[in-house]
Amino acid sequence: MARRRAALSTVDDTVTTVVCGHTHMPFVRLVDRRLVVNPGSVGMPYGSVGAHWALLGPGTTVALRRTAYDIEAACARIAAESGYPDAARWADDYLHARGSDAEALEAFHARAANPG
Repeated sequence: MARRRAALSTVDDTVTTVVCGHTHMPFVRLVDRRLVVNPGSVGMPYGSVGAHWALLGPGTTVALRRTAYDIEAACARIAAESGYPDAARWADDYLHARGSDAEALEAFHARAANPG
């Protein structure tokens, strides 16, 4: 909890909801009287495939959502249109949800314990 408080220490007290990302893990939680929302991601999702997003309503209403899309077509388009070397493998790795949410949390906790 101390790390979360430290991360929010420079946020003005009038801010009641913070939307963040980077972990690719959808969540809604209360941190030091602020609602913290991570909508998830489209690429490299944990738990289930699809485009993860959040719908923020009035007050503290948040609905985590997931929209299905044709992942195979997206992988094929990335492979065909990207100049990135080995784009097909990258797309396959990053658009399919191969890691479970439990595996992701375990990896995040291990990295937090050993940040070096």
